[in-house]
Amino acid sequence: MTLSSSQQQDQHSRFELRTLLETSRLLAESHDMDFVINNLLLITMGKLMVGRGMVLLFQPAKGIYRVSKSKGKNCLPEGETVEFDDVETIQKQSVIQCATDEFPVPELIKEDDSCTLFNLQTRNSHIGFLCLGSKGNNTPLKQHEIEFIESLTIISSVAIANSRMFTELKRINRTLDRKVYELNTLLDLSKDFNRMVDWQEIIRIFKFAMLGQMLIRKFFFVLEQDNRRATVATNSIQGSLKKADIDELFSLEADIVHVDDELQQKIPFLKNNEIKALISLYFQDKKMALVGIGARANAEPYSESDFNFLQSLGNLALLSIQKTLLLEERIEKERLEEELNIAKSIQQGLLPHPIPTHPKLDITAKNIPSQQVGGDYFDILVTPEERLLFAIADVTGKGTPAALLMANIQAMLHVLLPIDITLMDATGRINDMIYQNTPSDKFVTFFWGIFDPVENTFSYVNAGHNPPLLFRKDEEAYSELKEGGLILGAMPTTTPYENNKIALVSGDLLVFYTDGVTEAMNTGQTEEYEEERLINCIERNRGKSSQEIMQAIIDDVNSFSDNIQYDDLTLIVIKVK
Repeated sequence: MTLSSSQQQDQHSRFELRTLLETSRLLAESHDMDFVINNLLLITMGKLMVGRGMVLLFQPAKGIYRVSKSKGKNCLPEGETVEFDDVETIQKQSVIQCATDEFPVPELIKEDDSCTLFNLQTRNSHIGFLCLGSKGNNTPLKQHEIEFIESLTIISSVAIANSRMFTELKRINRTLDRKVYELNTLLDLSKDFNRMVDWQEIIRIFKFAMLGQMLIRKFFFVLEQDNRRATVATNSIQGSLKKADIDELFSLEADIVHVDDELQQKIPFLKNNEIKALISLYFQDKKMALVGIGARANAEPYSESDFNFLQSLGNLALLSIQKTLLLEERIEKERLEEELNIAKSIQQGLLPHPIPTHPKLDITAKNIPSQQVGGDYFDILVTPEERLLFAIADVTGKGTPAALLMANIQAMLHVLLPIDITLMDATGRINDMIYQNTPSDKFVTFFWGIFDPVENTFSYVNAGHNPPLLFRKDEEAYSELKEGGLILGAMPTTTPYENNKIALVSGDLLVFYTDGVTEAMNTGQTEEYEEERLINCIERNRGKSSQEIMQAIIDDVNSFSDNIQYDDLTLIVIKVK
């Protein structure tokens, strides 16, 4: 029985549809791009009875095509590259028949001008071309054959894209697995390093990590300690680095330096030991160590990820080494801090506590050192005649030296207190003792005075100190207590110090202070608090108690300086009841 032409066409269409479905299932299940390309060629060449064919894959970075798969005589070999004159125009064509379409296509199959190019593309990207040679009977492709191949290329393009995606995902997963492994390695080593207190043991573990984790057989480790650089670990290294060579390596700016011929000529040690790269290690943004590495035992080249891991491993070891090196320094620092705390307690014990009281005076005072111990001093003493002596001083500098001199002043005051001597003569004696027994760069600004409750008077001598401020009850203006002489310790007493006596009445206010108040700096250290702000603060609060006035001054200074204290701060506030 003979089939009609329409029946034959229907049967043929069903065959092609079944072929497409089977091919689609076959290719969709495969994640192997080589398998997909190979089957695409076999099916299309078998369908059209074509003896020659190729698959060209596009390389966007270079704008060229590479022959991925080639079958048949006179085809370009696999791996060969092909360039098109007008790539953008070519990529827009679904089918290019070289014999009839006028496109600038190079000769792809030798002695075959009738090849056909089918565009391999997805919705988002161009993948390449399927190139088929002429049919065995040299007849042109029929429309239904072109449509069949086009359908097949659509299915294959999706399969190729999926296989590429699958390959990329596998690569990413492998990279992630390696990163997780490296992170776990760093975590384990970190735990080991933290348990160690011997930096040489840390170097030994680092050496094993280089050998075991990265398969690096040749390397050296240079460490800087106390401004001296030396090689502290090596493996399979011949000879040693000279000091000049080490300094040259430390001068290299890049974190990762690939050793080239020029560097090998400068430092033959690198060439003799086949050092491939140099890795800089940092501690607190300063280059403190350097690792030189040779080739890996498995001959695999170093990737950027490898260098990142090696740098992380090296920095971890360096951090742990610095921790052990600083351990003794920290212990010593803690010992000094403990001694300073004891000194602070002793110094605070030298200050009057509690503050003496008097029925005619409202008195408050406070010392706030900028360090554990400071150079400011104040004292309030009761004389044998039942008078009150007030003293305030500021030693140049801060810290322990200033505190020791302050303690000497306190001792001199207590020694002179029971002696029948005037403030002027006593000040001269104190000046001479400080001048004779302290270095030439140590001075003391000093102010002291005596309140006589019988006469309601205040006698004082000012030895170069910030003049205390006197605010009268019924007067808006204030006055400064300046009379006296030179600062203590600058030169021997040749001219007697001057003194002055003032009468005090109810409501009068006296404020003694050190330069830690007026020289307090703002946040940007561009402006000082100065005396004018102090006076304004006192005037705003002069109706309050001495304690409230003192606290108002401290709060105002702290607000101005944003609670950053650069110098000792001392205040005495006296209000006549």
